[in-house]
Amino acid sequence: MSENKQKTSYTYKDAGVDIDAGNALVDAIKPAAASTKRSGVTDDLGGFGALFDLKAAGYKDPILVSGTDGVGTKLKIAIDSGIHNTVGVDLVAMCVNDLIVQGAEPLFFLDYFATGHLSVDAGRDIVGGIAEGCRQANAALIGGETAEMPGMYADGDYDLAGFCVGAVEREEILSGETIAPGDIVLGLASSGIHSNGFSLVRRLVADSGLGYADPCPFDKNKTFGEALLTPTRIYVKSCLANLKEGTLKGLSHITGGGFVENIPRVLPKNVAVEVDAGTWTLPPVFDWLRTQGNITAAEMAKTFNCGIGMAVVVAAENADRARNIFEDNGETVYTIGRVVERTDGAPATVVNGNAGDWGYSETWTAISAGKK
Repeated sequence: MSENKQKTSYTYKDAGVDIDAGNALVDAIKPAAASTKRSGVTDDLGGFGALFDLKAAGYKDPILVSGTDGVGTKLKIAIDSGIHNTVGVDLVAMCVNDLIVQGAEPLFFLDYFATGHLSVDAGRDIVGGIAEGCRQANAALIGGETAEMPGMYADGDYDLAGFCVGAVEREEILSGETIAPGDIVLGLASSGIHSNGFSLVRRLVADSGLGYADPCPFDKNKTFGEALLTPTRIYVKSCLANLKEGTLKGLSHITGGGFVENIPRVLPKNVAVEVDAGTWTLPPVFDWLRTQGNITAAEMAKTFNCGIGMAVVVAAENADRARNIFEDNGETVYTIGRVVERTDGAPATVVNGNAGDWGYSETWTAISAGKK
């Protein structure tokens, strides 16, 4: 045998990473990123780092507020149904809705997209959704990372993470410290499940025997996958409009943990919130989940948003004014509760339902787990 037998010459592509596809995706998404440009952006997509000029964005004494989040297992529904153009909106929404509750205007957004094998078409749809979310929030998509990781993810699988930075003038931070007994709690309608509770959702779908391509049992105009992938509503524009008018005392993004875990995060220790579940109707998607899973009211209230994506605390004298501003900016608004005095050890949030509320035959209560 010859000792000079030539060894195989490997390339990165032989190992499953296609740099050319990555470059093609960057070129494909540049128009989407460019469509999100706003005041303060000083660079184009593609540099090692992205620059942002706070002074050019109009800030004088800003406090930066940052947040990071993902979409969770809702991504599995997108992957299994082949619908990729909405989860990017979810990614942005989960970050910017967390920033706005502190009074911060979202300024710029970066994404992390990891996959086993890069599909330029799927990647274009995903980043297109991210750009759409950024446009809704008036946040610039100024950078990100696409990682092709064969062996880490199966072909077709992917994961998303987002990172957003916002700013608020120092004297305008929304801390919730002025919330007091007698204040009113408004609820802004959600667009659906948003991006929490999908491990349970997927379990219930599997148990139902329905596929994501089947007609949706609660919306005959859509497939099941399309209905479940309805993107998370972004509340930035309407909340900023109210913040500029000085009508808001507190905001709570209703995400994982539902009402009972999220509302207490913005309350002073001496107050609690009582929510009346009869002030709005449980949307059809949640009614389907409730009945399919035989889920108790308390479990619904601490797992899903149940139709309210943002809770808003206002002084009673500002309630009508705030409602009008929200409605002028496209929100559906309910008066869902009130702020009351809280005694030591009492729950910070109580959700009360009478027989018939949310479809339950009995009177029920869901409460937060003790002290804040």
